[in-house]
Amino acid sequence: MIPTVAECTSLMEEYGMLDNIRDHSLQVARVAVMLTRELVKASSPIAPGAGAPALDEDLVVAGALLHDIAKTPCLNGTCSHAELGGEICLRHDCGEVAVIVLEHVILADYNRPISATEVVYYADKRVRHAEIVSLAERQTYIEDRYGLGKQEIIDAIRLNFGQCYDVERRIFSDLPIAPEAVAQLVESSSFPF
Repeated sequence: MIPTVAECTSLMEEYGMLDNIRDHSLQVARVAVMLTRELVKASSPIAPGAGAPALDEDLVVAGALLHDIAKTPCLNGTCSHAELGGEICLRHDCGEVAVIVLEHVILADYNRPISATEVVYYADKRVRHAEIVSLAERQTYIEDRYGLGKQEIIDAIRLNFGQCYDVERRIFSDLPIAPEAVAQLVESSSFPF
């Protein structure tokens, strides 16, 4: 099942999502939906009929809104918010969304065709708190916030962002817009949330 915006909002409340995490999730959803609309409009290789699954806007919205559903209980560092979030989604019969939530931090396979999972993963990397930023800005923030001054953690973050840069290239290769246009396009778009 793909939950509606109202159902996602209810789950956010049920699992005590903090306001700042909710604001971040809403902005990630806006970026993800805008990109989905642009990809579908551009009739990219991921559009229907091109041998890859179509991007489902409802799935993208739900995945983006719920990607940090377990962030609040995991803030103390005792759990993986991606893993717990996936479990929460499965508990609520949202299997397709669970995959997105599980992979929003690190993709299992970033070489597969662009799907809702890659779009939400990328959108999440473009939003620092509730501000749309470049990948470079977000990477610096993540390294400073989570690197803990440990080179092995920083190296892992850099590897993940290297993959995200590749996803960015793949997303924008078929679009008539550049990554730098994302914030402006989100600001000028309307969303169902």
